[in-house]
Formats: sequence, structure tokens, C-alpha cells
Amino acid sequence: MKANSKFIYIGVGFLLWILIYFQIERVADYFTYSILGLERGLRLAEAIRFFIYEVPKVLLLLTLIVFVVGIIRSYFSPERTRKILGDKKLFAGNVLASLLGIVTPFCSCSAIPLFLGFVESGVPLGVTFSFLIAAPMINEVALVLLFGLFGWKTALLYMSTGLIIAIVSGYIIGRLKLEKYVEPWVYQIKTAQTQIDEQTITFSERVDAGLVAVKDIVAKVWVYIVIGIGVGAGIHGYVPENFMASLMGKSVWWSVPVAVLIGVPMYSNAAGIIPVVQVLLEKGASLGTVLAFMMSVIGLSLPEAIILKKVLKLQLIFAFVGIVAVGIIIVGYIFNLVY
Repeated sequence: MKANSKFIYIGVGFLLWILIYFQIERVADYFTYSILGLERGLRLAEAIRFFIYEVPKVLLLLTLIVFVVGIIRSYFSPERTRKILGDKKLFAGNVLASLLGIVTPFCSCSAIPLFLGFVESGVPLGVTFSFLIAAPMINEVALVLLFGLFGWKTALLYMSTGLIIAIVSGYIIGRLKLEKYVEPWVYQIKTAQTQIDEQTITFSERVDAGLVAVKDIVAKVWVYIVIGIGVGAGIHGYVPENFMASLMGKSVWWSVPVAVLIGVPMYSNAAGIIPVVQVLLEKGASLGTVLAFMMSVIGLSLPEAIILKKVLKLQLIFAFVGIVAVGIIIVGYIFNLVY
């Protein structure tokens, strides 16, 4: 496809996006109360309306943001990221690594090659862990869903606290000098280096990267979004008001650590867990407890820990999980006190 035609199609698509997005609520109301003929206030009616309204809204937001972030990511290949972090020391490196983690492709399956590449390039261990913590926890899917369901303040709050956890946790791991708990063979290998001339990539090709990101990411997570919103719709319609306050309210002192303990062994991505989180808040759960639960589910993935066992000894894995979990618990208590 020629560049000019491509940009025209994208422009038309954006106009359609705007038109559809701002009509979703009206369509949801019309379908629920006029076509289905359900009475306002009924549990079934509220559950159905919640589902019809949230699914297209979240998918539209996700498509737009993933496209934009896909273009941004084209400027940060794994090789370039390693080069940027290679000569950075503790703290400054932790900050930069955490920020880069937001816009750099990452999933549990890529934990080992990224870890090996960083270590081989001379990136300090603590800086590497800041990146590994930030990348899955503060990704565009999580931020888009939070923005769409809760607004920009909650999304910014989540991003800020996630960055603090990644920076501080990586810094502590670096100061503890835990390199001896990395498997010895990791330091003996030389990973293949791929040289990429960033200047040869045109903006049209970067737009293609954004379109590919939409195709890949949305295709992978839309099912989780639908399931998550479906579960949330059920809770929204049928769980009594303030029911969750007795289990996850700020007055229940043990709710934060228990939420983290439950969340750590669970495995879900942001697309599946955030719609449920939204309804937990509506039903009386406190913000700090819910954020702690969400961060532990997304940021401390059990499959990731199992994969990292191939390159890390158990002592370092336990230190990693423990430090991050403590940071999440502290954040949860702070927000329960403030909000």
C-alpha cells in the first residue's frame, strides 16, 4: 500500500473511531432498555448494559493507544534499549530502565532472552530488574483499561506507583549485590548482537509497526477483555452494594497483604483483571487493596518466575518476589490511608 493511501485510510479510520466511541453509551442504553425492554434498576438490566457499554469502549481505546505506542516502540528495539542502559549506574539506571519498560515490548516468554541480553551487555543486575518489573506491570494495555474504566487520574496514579516500585525494588536488588545468585553460565555466554540502523526506518514503516502491534496485541487480549468484563458485569449486577467492604475495605487491616498473597500465584494479564477490579471498587473494596491485588497479579507473574528459574537461583527469585511484594503492600496501605 502506498504511503499516501495508507495515511488516508488511517485518517478515515480515526474519524470513524471518534464517531463510534461517543455513541457507545447511547447504543448500550437503547439496546438494553428499548430493544430488550428491560426495566432500569433491574440486576439483569444493569449487568447487560455494563457489558454492552464497556466491551466496545475498552476495545476502541485499546486499539488507538496500542497503535500509537506501536509507533513509539519502533524507536526502541531491544538492542537499542540494551545500548542505552549499558553504561548507566544504579538509581539513574533504575529510573531510565523503568521508563523504558513502559514502551518496550515484553512478555513472560521473553524474560530469559531479555535478561541474557541485558547482562551480556553489561547492564547492572538491579537496573535489569527495574526493567523486568516495569515492563509487564506498566504496559499500554493496563494504562488504556485504567483510563477507559476509571479516568486519567487513576491511570496516572497506577503508572506513578508502579514506576516507584520498579525503581526502588531494582535499586535494592542492586545494592544487595545478588549477582552470585545468577546461574554462572549466564556470564559466560555471548548473545548474538543484531545491528539495526534506526535511521533507515521511514515513518511509513513505523506506522506499519503500529498497525502490526494492533493486530498482534488486540488479537491476543480481546478474549480476556470480554471474559473479564463479563465477570465484572455479573458482579456489577448481582453482588450487593458494599459487600466487598467487609473483605477488601480499608477498615480491614489484613486486606492488603492477603490480596497480594492471593494475587502473586495467580496468572492473568491486565485485560482480564482490570474489569473485575473496577467492579470490586464499585462494591466497596478500597482503592489501595484493589491496586495491590492488581499489581501483584500483573507484576509478579508465576509463569515468569518459573521461566526465570532457568537463569536465576531460588534465592534471587525469592528476593525479587519478596522485595516487589513488600513494595506493593506499602503502596496499598498508603493509598488506603490517603483515600
